[in-house]
Amino acid sequence: MDKVRWLKIAVTLTVVVSLAIVLLVPSSLSVAETGELLWSDYDLSSVPPSVMADATELAVELYGDYQEKSQDFARQLQTLYLAARDSDFVIFFNPGGWGWSSLADSSQWQSIVTGIQSELDKLGYSSLLLSYLRTERTLGGCSEEVLSMLNPDSPKARDLASRAEFLTRHIPDLRVIITGESNGTVISDSAMAILEDNRLVYSIQTGPPFWYENSALDRTLVLESNGLVPDAFSQGDIFAMISASLENLFGFPRPEEDCGNILFYVNAPGHEYWWQYPEVSSRITSFLEENFGL
Repeated sequence: MDKVRWLKIAVTLTVVVSLAIVLLVPSSLSVAETGELLWSDYDLSSVPPSVMADATELAVELYGDYQEKSQDFARQLQTLYLAARDSDFVIFFNPGGWGWSSLADSSQWQSIVTGIQSELDKLGYSSLLLSYLRTERTLGGCSEEVLSMLNPDSPKARDLASRAEFLTRHIPDLRVIITGESNGTVISDSAMAILEDNRLVYSIQTGPPFWYENSALDRTLVLESNGLVPDAFSQGDIFAMISASLENLFGFPRPEEDCGNILFYVNAPGHEYWWQYPEVSSRITSFLEENFGL
């Protein structure tokens, strides 16, 4: 059975499950959260009136008549402004999986972000790291996430792009790096497509799904291999994923660089990206030096 047939089966099953969930769960339009920041920790009265007005206008544009969600998003934008205004870079960590895990739950990307911040520091830049939590831990949240994977032009991509656009519009010389882990790369790439004319926004992504072709490659680095083991998820090696999942089920251990998983349950050899892997650190370092070197 070739990859195309496997993909059709997977997409069909996903659509069926998604529709079932959507029918069973009340529809909702969730506002993503920015981890590590609480608007209650900041004095929003210190936000300049023009910035406050733009935050409100953008929130209404995205969330319309959802008054509570619109107000929440406007507060988040104002909080982002206060937190980032003294930084040279803002790094949004956009997780894989269902999209609700913070950076603390991804030791791989912890190592990568630490490496990125270290390289930026060497280049003389300060940086603010934020987890972009795009999904609620509910059945409704899961259904939204699945549909976002099938429709890249989703509200989640517009939400993420709006945050980056807002920050670069109001903080002079600020640059934003949108990261993407695994299937989170779909949202990141879609956001970069929206921001194609914003030269202050960049993206670093690892392990995109094999069925998705990145469209926004300008100012973007996409890693589809850790340099040690081919990424079965990015290459669509269904046989390798099934074999690895069965081996894991029956307790057969695999080398660290040959591990990796999708949505916690499906094993994907090579779907592991650590800063200590030479291919990962060297390519990211080169990307940073080429774009931000003095």
